[in-house]
Formats: sequence, C-alpha cells, structure tokens
Amino acid sequence: KKKKKKKNAGRPSSKRNRTMSKIALVDDDRNILTSVSMTLEAEGFEVETYNDGQQAFDAFSKKLPDMAVLDIKMPRMDGMDLLQRLRQKSQMPVIFLTSKDDEIDEVLGLRMGADDYVKKPFSQRLLVERIRALLRRQDAANGHVVVETEETKVIERGNLLMDPLRHSVSWKGQDVSLTVTEFLLLQALAKRPGFVKSRDQLMDVAYDDQVYVDDRTIDSHIKRLRKKLRMVDPEFSAIETLYGIGYRYNEE
Repeated sequence: KKKKKKKNAGRPSSKRNRTMSKIALVDDDRNILTSVSMTLEAEGFEVETYNDGQQAFDAFSKKLPDMAVLDIKMPRMDGMDLLQRLRQKSQMPVIFLTSKDDEIDEVLGLRMGADDYVKKPFSQRLLVERIRALLRRQDAANGHVVVETEETKVIERGNLLMDPLRHSVSWKGQDVSLTVTEFLLLQALAKRPGFVKSRDQLMDVAYDDQVYVDDRTIDSHIKRLRKKLRMVDPEFSAIETLYGIGYRYNEE
C-alpha cells in the first residue's frame, strides 16, 4: 500500500535558508547533473556535482556535504559502494536516484542506510521537497530545535536512552549510530512501550510532504535498526513484529 504525506509541503527551514545547505549530486548522466543542480541552486542550495562514485568519495574524504543524492548505477564506484563507505563515517541524509527497474536495489539501499529514494524519471519539484524534508529532520536531530517539546524529550526505556536534541542513542551504555529515519522510527516506538504502531503510523513519522513509500520500506528500516542494536547486544529483542499489524516496543 502506498502512502502520501503531508501539509506544509516545501516550507523551507529558516535555519537552512540562513546557512545554505550543501548538496552533493552524484550521477554519470551529465544532463541530470546540469538540470538538477540548476534547480537546486535556484532553490537556494549550494551544489557540488560528481560524475562517479569514486570522484565523490575522494571529495567526501576531505569534507562532507550536508546531504548526498546518489545514482545507483555509475562507473568506477556505484551508488551502493559509495553509500556503504559513507555509512562507515557519517549518518548524513542520503537519497538514491533509481530507475523503474531497480526495485531490488531500492530495498537493498534502504537496508544499507539510505533515507529515501526517487524513481527516474522524476519531478524535480518532488526531489526538492524530499531534500527539504530530510534536511528539516536533520536540523531537529542535530539540536537546532532547542525548545523542549514532546518530540525533543529524552527517552529512557530500560536499557535504551535516546536524546533527540543530540540525535544520540545508547543501549546498555553503548552508543548506537542511527540515520535520521531510523532514529525517528525508534523514537516513535519507544515513546509508547507496549502499544502497537502500524506501518501507516510509522510512515507518518518517518516521511512527510508528498513522499510515497510502501510497507517494505518501513520493514527495511526496522530490519536495519534491529541489526544495529544487535551489534552492541546480540540478545536485543525489544522491537517486536506483529505480522499483518505492525511493530511494538517492549520495555524489558
């Protein structure tokens, strides 16, 4: 089932307007590099373009952008390899550009830690809205929202400690590095232990604006989230799957 979100699409963050976010655009199609970079620059973003994954990785090793938009199939180093290397050093937001034949790659990309994907051919307006949505969430995760609200309160649930303002998570005292999307899903589940969250409800949490995802996208994020927590505790089992219904966080 496909899901769409939400009101206030495209409303830019004032913080982002003041600081001009740097977007890395990585694609071997020069027409896409030219047209998308022109659109993003017109929207107030600073854009760096790269023709292949290796060129982008070399640049990222010196200085990371605020977000990367990656094609999957590229020469020298493809988008999957680049994402895998990026995730070893950074949790910055990543959007994949995929063709209509790349369904397996989309799922694999999400499992590896991509935050979103956009299918080619795509509306450039839609891509801009996805970028804005992820950057707004990154702002909140990095603590730019300083007023304490229900969304920014520290969560303590047994062995789990989450601090939304610092975008920090620990389990049994060990830090766990999560992407923005993974953090939001865990936060939504842990806020109400014992209560079931349907996939639709989790879509509402993880995606906004006119973003379209299906159930498998949420499932992929949850699988990756569990894997990360099991890396620090092989016995982790606090996130329960209720088949056909959704997920539940059980406080231990």
